[in-house]
Amino acid sequence: MLEILAPAGNAECANAAIDNGANAIYLGFSSFSARQSAENFDEESLRKIVERAHFCGVKVYVAMNTLVKDEETETFLRSLVCVWNLGVDAIILQDIFLGKAIKERYPEIVLHLSTQAGVCSSDGAKFAKECGFSRVIVARETPLSEIQKITKILETECFVQGALCTCFSGQCYFSSFAGGNSGNRGRCKQPCRKRYAYDRQGFEETSYARSLSDLCVGENIGKYIAAGVTSFKIEGRMRRAEYVGAATRYYRLLLNDETGEKDRAVALSDLKRTYNRGNYTKGLAFGQDKRFLSRSVQGHLGENVGVVKVEKGRYLVESRFVAKQGDAFKILRDGKEVGGAAFAGTYARGFVLFTRERLKNGDSVFITTDTEVNARVLQGKAKPYTVRLRLRFVEGERAQAIGDGVSLYSENVLQSATTSPLTEGDIKANFLKIDGLPIDVSFDEVEVIGNVFMPKSALNAFRRAFYDALAKKIACDGRSSLTQKWEKQSFCGKNALTAVISDDFTGVECDVAIYKATDYTAPIDPAFLALKAEKYLYLPPFHTEKDVLRIKQLIKENHLDGIYAENYDGISIAQSIGCKLFAGTGFNLTNPLALSQIYPLVSYYAISKELSETEIGSLISEKAFVLSSGDIKLMDLCYCPFGKTCRQCDKRAVYKLTDENGRVFPVRRYLGADGGCRFEVYNCASLIGKGANGAGQLVDVSVQADKPSAVKAMNNEQRQKQVYSSYTAGHIKNGVL
Repeated sequence: MLEILAPAGNAECANAAIDNGANAIYLGFSSFSARQSAENFDEESLRKIVERAHFCGVKVYVAMNTLVKDEETETFLRSLVCVWNLGVDAIILQDIFLGKAIKERYPEIVLHLSTQAGVCSSDGAKFAKECGFSRVIVARETPLSEIQKITKILETECFVQGALCTCFSGQCYFSSFAGGNSGNRGRCKQPCRKRYAYDRQGFEETSYARSLSDLCVGENIGKYIAAGVTSFKIEGRMRRAEYVGAATRYYRLLLNDETGEKDRAVALSDLKRTYNRGNYTKGLAFGQDKRFLSRSVQGHLGENVGVVKVEKGRYLVESRFVAKQGDAFKILRDGKEVGGAAFAGTYARGFVLFTRERLKNGDSVFITTDTEVNARVLQGKAKPYTVRLRLRFVEGERAQAIGDGVSLYSENVLQSATTSPLTEGDIKANFLKIDGLPIDVSFDEVEVIGNVFMPKSALNAFRRAFYDALAKKIACDGRSSLTQKWEKQSFCGKNALTAVISDDFTGVECDVAIYKATDYTAPIDPAFLALKAEKYLYLPPFHTEKDVLRIKQLIKENHLDGIYAENYDGISIAQSIGCKLFAGTGFNLTNPLALSQIYPLVSYYAISKELSETEIGSLISEKAFVLSSGDIKLMDLCYCPFGKTCRQCDKRAVYKLTDENGRVFPVRRYLGADGGCRFEVYNCASLIGKGANGAGQLVDVSVQADKPSAVKAMNNEQRQKQVYSSYTAGHIKNGVL
């Protein structure tokens, strides 16, 4: 069955999704959700929404997809068990190894692998299946050709609507290092939505240079269906109920073959008016299109309804749209945002705007709040659950209620009435009070024998007890409660090795060399091959089948020791060619329970670069490395930030991205095996320090001009301050929230 999966940041959004045709909803628990700014759900509110959803035939998935630190593990597991016991249908996790440990302990729990895990190839899907996940939510950057392969391995969920992240899924550290709020911990402050400038001709003007348009797969959903995708996901746990309802309804109509073109057009218009950033892009599954970047407009754009005509100091809009009190608008001039406006009245050919901005003839008017659309979207109601009851009230016996597999007896035996015995009508009227449940009650049989007496309070309590039992049965479907029991994981040993990441090893000395190519179609750097060190080839977090084939070829031809990988795909790739694996910082290892699962699979691993020295302590062993100094990679971009203007491109190795505060972030360009450009964004300040006691030192000099000096200074902070133009101690002292 094809599934429309809608977001629920709160109960209102959850109900809007259910009432507009969602097959499933996903939401966050009060902790460990990748959208901490959403309202999310506590235990009681989650119980209620699971009941309502299940009564309406809608599944509930709970996102617990943040990185979990050692000291949080016990609380996380307790929360996870609590959530599962409430009857949810699946739990979404980012940490594949934590999921593997959970699945081994609780095989009945259904796990979905979050898009934050960055699965973009069949290798990642195979490993997810091995770890016990029943579904993978593929990275948004995954090409359609790769999605088709993944669907043959594992049930697949794809985003079809909503916001797109600038960075490759699960590899963003920009918010973390720019302001101490980790996206991997659900606290992203969206610095990518701010204004920047590039030092490239035509891009020097400050704009929303890294803001992406909203995704709208729309009519292309048929290609996903043909590829074998099971679930179509709408992003938006931070958005309002009317957006959730409109998006759900639009995709419900798209999946209904009987829906007419006019109805779909109206539904798309409604969706645009509830939220639309950048007039939509089809997304990277279909290749980067012209609307992919939203450089001029950052927020909600709405839908165009006319242009401004200035007449006697009034701003008139000639339009077929009938505006009303409460409607709001955004004004654009030459494609750039001028300001907002509100409805101020009507005139013969349209409506009048009120705004504090000075508008001009020809300014474009977009409606961003359509009160009529909002009301209409929230009017829907899901079909109620049908319950047929058998009720037996016999004098001298306990009353019995039976329906939908639930049978319940009253606490006390029914007495003989001295006056006004209970009638069939009294009992039916009482049981038609459904206590707010989304059910439609009918009666197969109501049996009343004798002069039955039951106090009204007792009858009400009996009815409530029956419906409570029914709700629990529908929510949990007879699920047995789980209990938590885990053993503490520990590691021993120390690592005194030095590992260096670079694209040029001339003059560089180290124990472990990690070659990060500037062009994966070219031969490997001779200086790297000449080193008397362990040699690993860098596997970017996003890679295609061509990249994997080329990397395998380079490893075999040059007799390299192994792969340095930034995501889980690297495990299957390394195993397929029988080479060593260095699990990089992109694995985001943050707790010993996850580490215990990956430990036997790797030669080395890098601990998350978001942990403090205290938090790192429980993860140290003879295989452990910590990013200690050099460059801090913040983002991997799987698209061209210059809009694929290839003919005008100067194809520099490194660009400069400058924010409104004058901070400069290096942007490294490299070529994948298909010859296409990809980009990495680095922090404005280099990392200084010696890492953590007992862990090997990992030094990244990917964008350093003087790489040998940077490596030689790794044990001397004073020398590091001289080598780097600006510097930071990173998270080693305080970590992140």
